Amino acid sequence: MASLKEKIGYALGDAAAGGITWKVMSIAFPLFFTNVFGLTIADTATLMLIARMFDVVTDPLMGALADRTQSRFGTYRPWMIYGAIPFGLIFALLLFTPDFGPVGKRIWAYSLYLMMMAVYTAVNVPYGSLLGVMTEDDNEKNQFSSFRMVGAYAMGFVTLLSFPYLQKFVGGSPQHQYAVLGAFFGVVAALGTLACGLLTKERLKPVRAEKFSFKQFGDLFKNAPWIYLTLIGICTNFFNGFRYAVAGYLFEYCLKGDVTVSGLIINYTVFMTFGELTCMVFGGISPVFTKWMGSKKKAFSVAAIICAVTSVGFFFVPMDASYIWVMVAIVILTSIGVGLYSPLLWSMYADVADYATQKNGTSSTGLIFSSGTMAQKFGTAISGSLVALFLGMAGFISGTNPATGETVITITNESAVREMVWSLFSLFPAAIVVIMLFLIYKYPIKK
Repeated sequence: MASLKEKIGYALGDAAAGGITWKVMSIAFPLFFTNVFGLTIADTATLMLIARMFDVVTDPLMGALADRTQSRFGTYRPWMIYGAIPFGLIFALLLFTPDFGPVGKRIWAYSLYLMMMAVYTAVNVPYGSLLGVMTEDDNEKNQFSSFRMVGAYAMGFVTLLSFPYLQKFVGGSPQHQYAVLGAFFGVVAALGTLACGLLTKERLKPVRAEKFSFKQFGDLFKNAPWIYLTLIGICTNFFNGFRYAVAGYLFEYCLKGDVTVSGLIINYTVFMTFGELTCMVFGGISPVFTKWMGSKKKAFSVAAIICAVTSVGFFFVPMDASYIWVMVAIVILTSIGVGLYSPLLWSMYADVADYATQKNGTSSTGLIFSSGTMAQKFGTAISGSLVALFLGMAGFISGTNPATGETVITITNESAVREMVWSLFSLFPAAIVVIMLFLIYKYPIKK
């Protein structure tokens, strides 16, 4: 029986990765790269696409490597313990804007972003895989998964809510603010990752395939539950990715800047914070909701329908700051669905890993969970890349002045850009949910 301390320790892992680094990368990076760092909209889109192709290779390889690790800390925990410091350091450097011209900035951004993806993979794939060896009890797996989601959303809530106030406290240029906050959150992320590695336990011994073989990769594509769940995972991250990546542009160009209500500064990070808090609450309720619904598959479907309906509803809200609380209300309702299905996704990966072990005779837990991390990064970054691409098509142009090094923004068609932003936050995610519902209907594991 796992202790509360261990469950909290496991939660700290995703508080660091999902609640800090990935949350900032998802919501702040598109706007940061175009409006603060000074990349062109094309460079921003290309950067995220290249990083995803990089992850297609590194994530499965990391899963296979983690499955074969043997150390005094176990199979998966050493990757978090030894990877914590590089994880925080590279994240901090990625939010630093060097005093370079367009080419130098491009090299810096591409190099650091790829390094961040590599170290994120090295830490987060073993972290996800850890769920498969901490307990064999299905209810306890759901509890660990729920703690994980609560940790991620709780830290995401703190990170996004505090962001504009910390920027104001730091002062100076936007470049200076992001650099200081990158260093601060990088330290917190490193400490959370280290604590997770030290506080958790590996109780189950994986049935190892000691020799590396590409047969394991081939087996994945014969595993129907894995195929469907990976596609579902990509869809869930497309859904979140569109909304997070475009939120900054929504405030900048649709609502004409931050909205202040009774002294509360509502910018794009605070706006999404309402959703983080809701996800945290309903992520904790998810195991009870799943038991009430009778199966993970049915619970996931109902949660996804909530997301589809509320996303379409957002499109019909007037594009005016006076309706800010209506927008907040819809974000909260959408986040009920997200909060309910997010823990289920990782619990279902554990089911798929068990299915693969029974079918093939050896453990591929790390490889299975690496596909979850790959889906997370693929869905989020491709959606971010598509946001940049669609905004460029609508008339948004960004870049760096070669003479002064300053960021330059040009809008050639303001109404088209605003309509595109609004649709990317509402109709595009709703369409993704329709695909997701078809996939969950076809998913063959009935738990």
